[in-house]
Amino acid sequence: MKRARADHKYIFVVGGVMSGVGKGIATASIGKILAARGLSVNLVKVDPYLNVDAGTMNPTEHGEVFVLDSGLETDQDMGNYERFLDRDLGPEDYMTSGMVYQSVIERERNLGYGGKCVEAVPHVRGAIVERFERAAALAKSDVTVVEIGGTVGDFSNALFIDAARVLKMKYSEDVLFVMVSYLPVPSTIGEMKTRPTQHAVAALNSYGVQPDVIVARSTHPLDQKRKEKLAIQCSVEANCIISAPDVDSVYDVPLNFERDKLSDILLETLDLQPKHESDMSDWRRFAAHAHNGKGTVKIGIVGKYFDTGDFVLSDAYLSVIEAIKYSAYAAGVKPEISWLNAKEYQTNPKAVSELAAYDGILVPGGFGETGIEGKINAIRFAREHKIPYFGLCYGMQLMTIEYARNVANLAGAHTTEIDPKTSHPVIMILPDQAEKLARKDYGGSMRLGAYPCVLKKGTIARSAYGAEEISERHRHRYEVNPEYIERLEKAGLIFSGKSPDGTLMEIAELPKNEHSFMLGAQFHPELRARPLSPHPLFNAFIAAAIQKRI
Repeated sequence: MKRARADHKYIFVVGGVMSGVGKGIATASIGKILAARGLSVNLVKVDPYLNVDAGTMNPTEHGEVFVLDSGLETDQDMGNYERFLDRDLGPEDYMTSGMVYQSVIERERNLGYGGKCVEAVPHVRGAIVERFERAAALAKSDVTVVEIGGTVGDFSNALFIDAARVLKMKYSEDVLFVMVSYLPVPSTIGEMKTRPTQHAVAALNSYGVQPDVIVARSTHPLDQKRKEKLAIQCSVEANCIISAPDVDSVYDVPLNFERDKLSDILLETLDLQPKHESDMSDWRRFAAHAHNGKGTVKIGIVGKYFDTGDFVLSDAYLSVIEAIKYSAYAAGVKPEISWLNAKEYQTNPKAVSELAAYDGILVPGGFGETGIEGKINAIRFAREHKIPYFGLCYGMQLMTIEYARNVANLAGAHTTEIDPKTSHPVIMILPDQAEKLARKDYGGSMRLGAYPCVLKKGTIARSAYGAEEISERHRHRYEVNPEYIERLEKAGLIFSGKSPDGTLMEIAELPKNEHSFMLGAQFHPELRARPLSPHPLFNAFIAAAIQKRI
């Protein structure tokens, strides 16, 4: 039977054996190596959770919330996608089970199904297929790469895999499946085991889907003998089994894929012509910086998730960590990042003296009162001891509070988020946000997404950006109280970035003749940092930190 042809190609990435082994990085890397052949690519993340978006997910459990220009709160893998592709993605490139079910229920309530009995199959599955095709159409790409979260056998992602199967039935020659599966090497045995992956492929076969490519994740490279064994047992050609051993840097993954000629395999299987030979030269130069560097720069991140474990911290502040790396690599140094527990500076203020050993201090975004006084103590130490300081979102608000208390003589100054009855509410919630909280409208209701910002001449911010107007992504409810702006400015604080109408304070800083870099941004600059285009504010922060070290 001759089947229809799609306008372009689809690659579905599914997981086998276990989660957390790098499906997102594999997906981002596939996008990177195809883009390096001159093809236009859009990457789509499927989260099988019933949350409508990632905004209400706990970062200590699920990782950071990555905000798109549109304001959609998404999974952290969307950040990896943007960083690897070096371009912005749209809201159609992210979907959750909750998002799909919500749209189906809304359609049913509006009689969109004409009185039919609405069921998971075919209606929910059909809605997923429609979203896959709409994402591809809106992107106008050559290839759409879809990562389906979870692993094969999960009840929660079964409909998404089935929707991918339907697309395969519809456009057989234009749809390809990649399974990312883990091959353990038990320490007591000392031998790489293929059987778990064999079972994972059998489970995928039970859905009516056969993988075309297996990305074999393991602690060690996959040898030819095991490639041949997997090929026979899983009905996948040996050259289509890609070795993906652990690496020191995730930025090596696309290069490793190309050593196994993965882009050639994908293009040949999909009968797709590349625009040119693979050009990864810029990426190779960047990846080399992850292993080299003429020196180091010590950056301390003062956060509240310290005592939950380093691996959780890495996920909760992923974009911040990567943004630091990009700017450090561009400056020819390697960053030494330390996690500093704000709670310790709160219960033992003298402990803050350890910050003198760092070249730069950063306070990232966050919510709530946990460790807040410890962060303020750290900010004061950085200001008084001339240590470069960079505050992101909450870090900018706390910098403003510290300055109000200790320089502008506004005793007890605080944010109404923590102390609604503070005598000096220098940080407060805007009226429209207060209304949303009053009716318990928490999901997707903050100031979210890209907003313009006008920069003041002669400031650190203006010098860093080299532009008068910029656009940055936000995720917050509270702002600098307009009633205190004049008093704070008279005390010496400079609001170097403001909304075009001058009502919202976007960047606060101290004059450079007083402090080499004491700056806070109400937005999240880390969300726009890319490997091949580091963020201007992070560049300026790292430059100041290097200068202090010298």
